[in-house]
Amino acid sequence: MDPNLLYWRSQGQSFFSRLKIWLNLLDPTLLLSSDAEIQKAHALLGSGETLNEKGGHAPTLSLSSVHADSGAALPLVFRPPALLPISAPLVVASFLPHSSVKPALFWQFLLQSYSAGFNYANRNSSSEQGKRTSMKQLLLIAGTVSYATCAGALPQIVINRFGVRSAPIQTFFRSVLPIPLAAALAFFNMFTVRSEESETGIQVFDSSGNPAGLSKAAGEKAVRETALSRAALFGTTAAVPNVLVLLSQRTRLFQRNSLLAAPLRHISAAFVLGLMIPVSFSLFPQLGTIRKENVEEELQAAAHDGQLYYHRGL
Repeated sequence: MDPNLLYWRSQGQSFFSRLKIWLNLLDPTLLLSSDAEIQKAHALLGSGETLNEKGGHAPTLSLSSVHADSGAALPLVFRPPALLPISAPLVVASFLPHSSVKPALFWQFLLQSYSAGFNYANRNSSSEQGKRTSMKQLLLIAGTVSYATCAGALPQIVINRFGVRSAPIQTFFRSVLPIPLAAALAFFNMFTVRSEESETGIQVFDSSGNPAGLSKAAGEKAVRETALSRAALFGTTAAVPNVLVLLSQRTRLFQRNSLLAAPLRHISAAFVLGLMIPVSFSLFPQLGTIRKENVEEELQAAAHDGQLYYHRGL
C-alpha cells in the first residue's frame, strides 16, 4: 500500500481529522515545490520520517502532490492546492447572469474542461498502471465536457431562445435553476469521467495493506462517493451566493444601489468555494472501506477483519 494511503489510514478516519489535514494540504505555496522535493517527501513518508531537509512536513507535500496509485507527481494544475486558484474565477464567471449565450457557453466550457481534467488526474488508476489513456476514454471525456457545457448554459439558452422578459421567470432561470443544475453536472462530470473504474475495477487491500485484487464493487463505491462530494461542492457554491443576492435585494441598501448585487455574488461565490473545497474533500475517507459481503466472491477470503480497503481518489 502506498505511504499516502497508510497515512490516511492512521490519521484520517474521522471527518474532523480529514478536514484538519486538508486545510494544510490546500496551501497554494505547496505548488512551488519541485518534483525532486516531492519525490523526496514521498520517500521520507514511506520510511516513517516526517520532516524534510527544509524543515517542512513530508506528509503535507506528499499527500498534496503525489498520486497514491502511481507514486508519481500529479500535473501541477491538477494538484489539490491548485483547485481554488484556478477554479474560483471559472466558477464566478460561470454563475454570472450573462446577457447572451456565447459567454455562457465559453465559461461553462472552461469550467467543465478543468473539472474533467482534475477528476481524471486524481482518479484511481490502479488498474491502468503501464497503460496509455485509451481512445474510448478520451472520447468519453470530450463527450462529457460537451454535454455538460451545453447543459450548464441551458438557462441562458432558454432565456434567449424564448425571449423571456418576465422578472419572476428570469429569476427562476438565473438564480434557482442553476443550483440543482450545478450539483447535477458536477456529479455527472465525475461519474462519467471515472466510469472506467466501475467497469474494470480498482485495487483493494486487506487489513495488512497487501493487494487482494481488483473489485468492480469498490470502484462503483469510490466513484459514487466522490461524485456526491463534488455535487455538494458545486451545489453549495451555487446556492449560497444566489440566496444571498435574492435576500439582499429586499433590503433598502440594495434597492437603492442595485450595482452592489454583482460584487456580493462574486465575493460570496469565491468565499463559499474556498470553504467548501476542504469540506467536500473530507466527506468520505481517502482510504475507503467496503464490507466483505459487498465485494466479489473471489475477494471475500482476503477480508480477514470483515472489510477491504481501497483508494477513493479525489
